[in-house]
Amino acid sequence: MGDNTDLETSAAWLSREDLESARGRLPMLYVHAVPVRVDDRGVVTQLGLLLRADDDGGIGQEVVGGRVRYHEKIRDALARHVESDLGPVALPRIPVSPQPIAVAEFFPTPGVTPYHDPRQHAVSLTYIVAMTGDCRPQQDALDLSWVTPEEAAEMAMRGEMSGSHGVLVRQALAHVGFPV
Repeated sequence: MGDNTDLETSAAWLSREDLESARGRLPMLYVHAVPVRVDDRGVVTQLGLLLRADDDGGIGQEVVGGRVRYHEKIRDALARHVESDLGPVALPRIPVSPQPIAVAEFFPTPGVTPYHDPRQHAVSLTYIVAMTGDCRPQQDALDLSWVTPEEAAEMAMRGEMSGSHGVLVRQALAHVGFPV
C-alpha cells in the first residue's frame, strides 16, 4: 500500500450550493479540537477558547473545529483546522491515536441530543490537543483566550459558549479528570 499523504483533497471540496444540498440529505463529518496547555507532568493548566460571531449576530466562545474533507485523514483534518484557527506556529501535538474523547451527534432539531446545529445533521469526533507553540486567532475568530479548567467549566455552565461547544468543553474537562 502506498502513502496517500500527497493526495489533493481541495478539489473534492463542495461548492456552497452543493454543500447546502448535501447538508439537507446527509450527516456531515466534523472534528473538534479542544486546545490545551499542559504542565511538565501532563496536567491540563489552560484551555484555549476562540471568540467568534455567529450568523445571527451573537458572539460566543468556541473550540477549534470544522469539516473533514473527502479522502482526508482525521489527523490531517485536525492539523488543518488547528492551523486555520490558531495559526501556523501553534505547534499542536496531535494525538498518536485517532481515538476521540467523545463522539457528538448534532441535529438541526433542538433537544434530540445535547448537541444542536440548526444548519445540519453532523457527527463530530472530539479531541484534546496540547499546543506547544504561539497560538493566535485566525480567519473569522475575534480573539483567543486561555482560561483555567475551572474558568472554562464556569463559562460552559453559564452558557457563554456558542452552540453546543460548552458540552464539548465539559466532556473534555471530565476526560482529563476535572469535575464538571
